[in-house]
Amino acid sequence: MLMPYRPEPYVNFADAEPREKMLAALRDVRGKLGRTYPLRIGEQRIETAKTIDSVMPAHYDTVVGRVAKASQDEAEKAIQVASETFKTWSRVEPDVRAKILFKAAAIMRRRVYELSAWECFEESKGWLEAYADVCEAIDFLDFYAREMIRLGGPQEVTPFPNEDNELRYVPLGVGVIIPPWNFPLAITAGMTSAAIVTGNTVVLKPASAAPVVAAVMAEIFEQAGLPPGVLNFCPGSGGEIGDLLVEHPQTRFVAFTGSVEVGLGIYEKCGKVAKGQTWLKRSILEMGGKNCIVVDETADIDEAAEGIVAAAFGFQGQKCSACSRLIAHQDIYDELLGKVVERAKMLTVGDTTTEENFFMGAVIDANALKTINSYIDIGKKEGREVLGGSGVPAGGYFIPPTIIADVDRNARIAQEEIFGPVLAVIKAKDFDDGLAIANGTIYGLTGALYSNDRFRLERARHEFHVGNLYFNRKCTGALVDVQPFGGFNMSGTDSKAGGRDYLMLFLQGKSITERL
Repeated sequence: MLMPYRPEPYVNFADAEPREKMLAALRDVRGKLGRTYPLRIGEQRIETAKTIDSVMPAHYDTVVGRVAKASQDEAEKAIQVASETFKTWSRVEPDVRAKILFKAAAIMRRRVYELSAWECFEESKGWLEAYADVCEAIDFLDFYAREMIRLGGPQEVTPFPNEDNELRYVPLGVGVIIPPWNFPLAITAGMTSAAIVTGNTVVLKPASAAPVVAAVMAEIFEQAGLPPGVLNFCPGSGGEIGDLLVEHPQTRFVAFTGSVEVGLGIYEKCGKVAKGQTWLKRSILEMGGKNCIVVDETADIDEAAEGIVAAAFGFQGQKCSACSRLIAHQDIYDELLGKVVERAKMLTVGDTTTEENFFMGAVIDANALKTINSYIDIGKKEGREVLGGSGVPAGGYFIPPTIIADVDRNARIAQEEIFGPVLAVIKAKDFDDGLAIANGTIYGLTGALYSNDRFRLERARHEFHVGNLYFNRKCTGALVDVQPFGGFNMSGTDSKAGGRDYLMLFLQGKSITERL
């Protein structure tokens, strides 16, 4: 009998036992760096002449691993294998598919420190950020397995005389999974497991900045008993194989998490019917945000400052849910700004694969470093830099926490997604003004309001237009089935990952009637 679902608990790395286990895992993974990972297409493990080199953001001279790089020929083969495998996998009973997810979750639970260590090397995540990512992956597997058991049999319909009526949910077909680099296990496992537990087969094209963690995940699914051809691991460049996979007439759906530009391109491509295509493709998109925390004059200022710093600078601000705008009521603006700066100054920055357990690591790569620094330069012209500068380690893509105050609501750093440790601080005249500023972007992913005014909280429930809204807490850290995750407007299709309707995006309803 299944136990009720509960989110995986975190550990406290200030305690001796978790700390020692993490240090041991870091030593173990360090000894595995530089390995090569093949493509996985059906039963074949394919080495290619070209590879994708994954480097450590904190030490860009160190290669974490090399993964085989698929050409169009291998991508085409992956689609064909997935299409053929769908004929058998789609007929496997839902509870059997669910058991494979339970097994994969159990493997990840036993390897939680090792998987966390991989993320410290490949993504420069802090220990707790990495551990939380692995926990979320486990949560997705455990939760979606239970949901498939719930959805797997005939669904309730209204009885009708002299007929046996039923409604069943059936899988769609071949799906293309394109996850981001910033949650390399959680989001990758979440989208992939949702597709396969519902009876679909997939071609997984991981982000080129984080392919090693995805390769390890593919190995775990194999260890859990997933048949060959259900999950086809197919790394490659977007320019070479991305369009082929998305536009292929045998692709039934695309699940994507990433930038607005790429997401809109996928949305457009899925809307066009290719020659030989006999269905309308689905696109499941999560595309980022320009999230904010609003603080009014009734709020607990210390509590707000703590939440703002955690949401703005956790994992170097490289979360689609990160707080990149602070909107503060004019009466408490200066006091709150001072407390936020004071706390941010205490954050440590460095290589998270060392025993120091730094709060912030490096940003993902050289392009990110260049882009974020260019936004900081823009911000210095659009506002007043109150925290920033140098003083970061050499040899990696490090950027210190940066705060730009007195920013206009329409400034570029207040409107464009930066995806780095940069916080724009905006002054609001009153609550109405603060709410208008909050809603004044093309995005609508996460947001938070710190207030002790009950009627303002109630107004925000209706008028603060984001998919994930938080009161008197930070705007990051959604838990599976506690806060189903997905946003409005240009933040995506509001897919609500980790919610009870998410699997429906990978299924279609079939009504069956037999005359008695």
